[in-house]
Amino acid sequence: MRTELATPVNYFLPVGEMEISMNGLIGKEISMNFTGQINCISCGKQTKTSFSQGFCYNCLQTAPEAGESVIRPELSKAHLGIARDMEWAEKHDLIDHIVYLAVSGDVKVGVTRHHQIPTRWIDQGASSAIKLATTPNRHIAGIIEVFLKKHFTDKTNWRTMLKNEIAEHINLLNEKEKVYNLLPIELRKYFNPENSIIEIEYPVLTFPENIKSIGFDKTPVIEGVLTGIKGQYLIFENESVLNIRKHNGYFLQIKSPS
Repeated sequence: MRTELATPVNYFLPVGEMEISMNGLIGKEISMNFTGQINCISCGKQTKTSFSQGFCYNCLQTAPEAGESVIRPELSKAHLGIARDMEWAEKHDLIDHIVYLAVSGDVKVGVTRHHQIPTRWIDQGASSAIKLATTPNRHIAGIIEVFLKKHFTDKTNWRTMLKNEIAEHINLLNEKEKVYNLLPIELRKYFNPENSIIEIEYPVLTFPENIKSIGFDKTPVIEGVLTGIKGQYLIFENESVLNIRKHNGYFLQIKSPS
């Protein structure tokens, strides 16, 4: 889903050549029907199975956007002139990256391209976030993240996030100061002096307590009252949740009473 930072966040679901404003469907009964067609988000070819949130098997192995440095930025070698596709890497790896702290349950450290803020934080369901460092490429950002993983998690607990169980008494400015003191001197030069904390609210009527994850591979027709959206998850009245991002490339038909 495409997102816009607002209070609360605005969500838009692309379906064919249209975009559906999902916020307007909250509190209403919706029906989502998977047609059985899946197309690779990289090459566009039809595939029976989607890998790593939208790729056919061939693109999983060869497409630059499915490379290992997408998950582990420290493995990026674009700065050495090594990549699956250098033209792609110049636009995606050899640009400014942000190392950040975000709160979605506990405090986590993460890396994203500079133009992906605040989208990345919204996609993770963060309630607040702050920039730590700005680096000239993906590799250096990954090195900083690896160092900080000794002190912070780098994973979002999606169940905790969806239940809105947020750790209390977290002061991101204090945490940022701790990071500066933890960093080796050679990495401190990338420290970002901006101390703005971004607070994020989501369009949720009720948060689930007993979460049931559902998906189109096992349930081609998913319907019910939509009670909220957080991260890239749709939350339904029966406390089932649907990870939309997991179904990139799936063809859907969506119905809702006007």
